[in-house]
Amino acid sequence: MTVRIFFIMGMLILNVNQVRAGDEIPTEIAGITQVSSNTVNFYVGSNDWADVHYKINGGKQRNLRMELSGNGNRFELNNLSRGDEISYRFTYWGSEGHAVVTSVKNYTLQSDQVKDTDNDGVIDSIDQCPTTRKGASVNEVGCELDSDNDGVVDSLDQCPNTQSGQAVDTNGCEVATEMTGIEQVGSDTVNFYVNNNAWADVHFKVNGGRQRNIRMLESGHGNHFQLNNLSIGDSIVYSFTYWTGKSATDTESKTYTLESSSVNDTDGDGVIDRIDLCPNTRPDVVVNEVGCEIGPEIDTDGDGINDAIDQCENTPTGTSVNEFGCPINSTDITPLFNADTILEPSVISETNYAVITRFADRGRDRHAKEDHFQAYDHYLSHYWTHRTARFKFVDTVAKGGSDIEITFVTEWKLGVKEFRAWYRGIGTVAEYHGNYENHVQEIANGTFDDNLELISTDGEQYKYRLTIDEYVALDGTRRNLAVGQYMEIEVSQFLDNAPEGRDNYYGTTYLYQVGVGGMVPWKTVGDFADQSSERENSYPIDESAWLGGKTTLPYQYTAEPDNHFMQMATNLSSINGQPFVLGRRVHHTDMITGMHDESVKNGVFDVLKNIAGTHYVNSSCSSCHARNGRAPVADVGEALDKWVFKVADSKGNPHPLIGSVLQSNNVGIAEQDSEGGVVLGAWSESNGLRSPNYEFSKNRPAKLSARLAPQLVGLGLLEAVSEEVILQREDPQDTNQDGISGRPQKVTDPVTGEARLGRFGYKAGASSLKHQIAGALNTDMGVMTSVLPNPDCGAEQKNCNNSQGAELSDENLDNLVKYIALLGVRPQRDIEQQQVIVGKQKFNAIGCESCHRDTMQTSSYAPFAELRDQTIHPYTDLLLHDMGTGLADNLGEGQATGAEWRTAPLWGLGLSACVTGGVIDVDRNKRGDEVCSPDASYLHDGRARTIDEAILWHGGEAQTSNDNYQNLSRGDKQALIAFLRSL
Repeated sequence: MTVRIFFIMGMLILNVNQVRAGDEIPTEIAGITQVSSNTVNFYVGSNDWADVHYKINGGKQRNLRMELSGNGNRFELNNLSRGDEISYRFTYWGSEGHAVVTSVKNYTLQSDQVKDTDNDGVIDSIDQCPTTRKGASVNEVGCELDSDNDGVVDSLDQCPNTQSGQAVDTNGCEVATEMTGIEQVGSDTVNFYVNNNAWADVHFKVNGGRQRNIRMLESGHGNHFQLNNLSIGDSIVYSFTYWTGKSATDTESKTYTLESSSVNDTDGDGVIDRIDLCPNTRPDVVVNEVGCEIGPEIDTDGDGINDAIDQCENTPTGTSVNEFGCPINSTDITPLFNADTILEPSVISETNYAVITRFADRGRDRHAKEDHFQAYDHYLSHYWTHRTARFKFVDTVAKGGSDIEITFVTEWKLGVKEFRAWYRGIGTVAEYHGNYENHVQEIANGTFDDNLELISTDGEQYKYRLTIDEYVALDGTRRNLAVGQYMEIEVSQFLDNAPEGRDNYYGTTYLYQVGVGGMVPWKTVGDFADQSSERENSYPIDESAWLGGKTTLPYQYTAEPDNHFMQMATNLSSINGQPFVLGRRVHHTDMITGMHDESVKNGVFDVLKNIAGTHYVNSSCSSCHARNGRAPVADVGEALDKWVFKVADSKGNPHPLIGSVLQSNNVGIAEQDSEGGVVLGAWSESNGLRSPNYEFSKNRPAKLSARLAPQLVGLGLLEAVSEEVILQREDPQDTNQDGISGRPQKVTDPVTGEARLGRFGYKAGASSLKHQIAGALNTDMGVMTSVLPNPDCGAEQKNCNNSQGAELSDENLDNLVKYIALLGVRPQRDIEQQQVIVGKQKFNAIGCESCHRDTMQTSSYAPFAELRDQTIHPYTDLLLHDMGTGLADNLGEGQATGAEWRTAPLWGLGLSACVTGGVIDVDRNKRGDEVCSPDASYLHDGRARTIDEAILWHGGEAQTSNDNYQNLSRGDKQALIAFLRSL
């Protein structure tokens, strides 16, 4: 038997794990065992699921899924007191193949002696510091606390609130440091430093040589850059440019000469004596940059989690663990991506002489800052043919050079070879200082590879090149390029007699970061009407608002509120521009008629014609996902052909006359062989909240789950998050007793048969974006793919097209996947407004972030470069949560019960109503006079008409947050809603 104590949320919790692998299971099938003075263990000797239902001293009943292992099901209840009375019963899946409910029993907690010699609240068996002074604050293993983590225990710390990362003396007080400077840290090495909390650049020359300009490494300790391989006597001239929080500042140049090679390190800790603030440190301890020991971080089991917070002490080496150090429940889950995954080329790469950026563009109708045309973000006819371009920026400034060589390949020859850069904005908001038309050279034509090298003289592509070697400020001032400058560009595609559609197009407006590489989402500063201001000059959006990482789009300035969810990711790779628009072509094609839904000029796509059916819900992807947003709810009495109705018989099996999804439309079969239809019945309403009713024309299923078509942006980023990151938040037994017990969904890969982590769909029923899309094609449109080659048919169903095999090619499926995966995410808005700032604080304070996780990092193994290694803010944990009876239906999915739903992502929440509703033309004779026609609906079935209603529907695990929300003041509620609308 092992006994452990740990702290959770300031509470001392005794955790005694009495039954281990190999121990004998109690002979009684279900019961309770007291394992310490304040802890009991519920157990059920079943090899399937089990739930425990209990009350303490007649209080509120709790219902929890128990933890299943080889020893049956277990759940530990802590924080009890002697004399507490527990009434309990169990529900479990019995060996006879049905659920068993036990009778209610009672247990009264008995006394128990647990020894604690030094009386510090940590029992002797796990106390790593058994002689702690009386009254000292200790951690969960009985050692004194270091609350501010400065390496000095609280009892000796004279400055108890030192900022994280600040150098301190032996009393725990800050050591004064200069803002910028240089320090010699070895016989051939110096360290440049800037003590700020934002970016910083160092500019230096060694012995009068070529100047180098380097972006420094930012950390919690400020910015640093080490220069190595120097020699004694070397002279270094240096200066810095850094962000003060309001503006950039340049320091004066200084000179440093490398000192004698006899750089002393008396205590051998790797920090030279001159800057060592703790000169007698043992050489075997870990120290910070000023030579002082970093606080005790013991990791006995080597799982990467400090023993001080490790709740599972003997984790086997190599086991993936969560933030509490406990094994992640993924032993039978196969990751989507790993070290063997084939990766697409990086968008930004680096050589010895340059930083290289490769990106894609498309033709546009107008310019990005023109709100009077409302004609920038939409798509023109023939957008997938001859109207994309691939770019390569070779930026030498990052490596001490002076120019940027720009190469680009178009899908058709250009007439006017325009390349515009450096915003001016005097005559129009589309005016630039530099139009490099006369500098653009035509290099070759034919067919070019991914590196823009000619591989064949056959083909319609054309390659162009120019060089930019100067920076032009808003006022026209010209100077040399330098690291950190921002260059706004727009490349128009004026085609030379294209074979279809019109010839003249503008391009996307990008903001390029000189010397760093990559395009950044931008905002405008100033008002064009005020010519004394910056006239809508572009600046980077603060990174805290980049909801979709580097895929994040700029703010929209063209007054097109319905087009937010249709745009290419800002960092779209040069290899994916054409697949993106080809995938969009599939998305907008009616797979019965072959027609494109946006323009008759786009003609019929024969390869996609007549492949939907025999049974289907709708015949194109875009018919349900309006402009890639949510589907509208429909009026009472209308057919629900933008919904998915998952159905089953009374035992939860696919309906014998329908299959697993109700497909209300059909091709070429008699009405008696159809699956029937469903319309929206009258709403039921109670206390201001409504819920839908459904009327079936035939075959009303015993069990059903109705889901409205969701919005599509950000799905590729959610796929790119590793299983390990998602499972950090799983807590099926609510071990931290916060009332939140997120569970992972496990699904079977339809191609390989492997167990995967579910993440897509309202109940996380699909593990990958490709599988989710193939599933929608199969059940919603009746289109077979190589992933799901068989139709969805009931066992007794007639005329169900039982033919097998793919009807949509893998190429078209892969392009469709890329289109959905690489859609850009709009940034958070109004981030500087006090109401939004307060709203986010309330969002966290009332517990919403416990499920709507605000930040995750995508995997370095994600195959699409645009999605790899991104910090994103989706506001979901991708786990299943019990949302209470109010939102429950009677049909589970996979391991999800009818009451469990995957946490919905919140990015795009404030834009969705206008995307779904579209725009109305106020005056058809006035160009650009269109306004939003909002159609707001929230939750899986659109029942909530407002965000407030959606919150009020939250029950189950979210009930506490709901209660907290209702207890907020009117102003705080408004602030929270304002924050949600900003996403």
